[in-house]
Amino acid sequence: MKKILFSALPIAAIAAITLFPVSDPLPIGATLPNANQKMLNTSGEQISFADAKKKNGLLVMFSCNTCPYVEKNQGRTNGISQYALANDIGVVILNSNEAYRGNEDSYEAMKEYALKQNYKWHYLVDKNSEMADAFGANKTPECFLFDNNNKLTYHGAIDDHPGDANAAGRKHLEIAIDEMKSGKDVSVKESKSIGCSIKRNK
Repeated sequence: MKKILFSALPIAAIAAITLFPVSDPLPIGATLPNANQKMLNTSGEQISFADAKKKNGLLVMFSCNTCPYVEKNQGRTNGISQYALANDIGVVILNSNEAYRGNEDSYEAMKEYALKQNYKWHYLVDKNSEMADAFGANKTPECFLFDNNNKLTYHGAIDDHPGDANAAGRKHLEIAIDEMKSGKDVSVKESKSIGCSIKRNK
């Protein structure tokens, strides 16, 4: 399996990065976990992956409100989410930072953040980091792309330079969406997610 790795990051970024994963991520080809489990959306609705999925599949992204790498990727998060929707792929962003639920990743803070970013997609509370555990997700941001049969086709970063959008060369997730939609085998199925650790309350 082809996999893209990133070079070393500046020392200043080390504090924001997960060095040791909590669990192994879903393997490529795995089935979307807990597809019918309802989660609280910033709209006040209870939404499941099955509700959010569209004709051509579902993009699930683990994110939050405050991680420096989320901030660096926010424009790209909005762009790829819009691109997915335009290609009839549903979008769910999950906030799994249960340990920060009492402050910067509270439900009220999530609502404010979604409004500020003009989210047109679902931003859901991952209670007790249950979905992060089910996916084996460890970073924010971290992306999982599923096809119309709920099979995982891509896992990893939005592109090959999470720290600087202007330095990005290959747009991993956009290319994966194009290949998946056209019925091709996704050429790069995994890349390394770089970001802050998911703050589990464990």
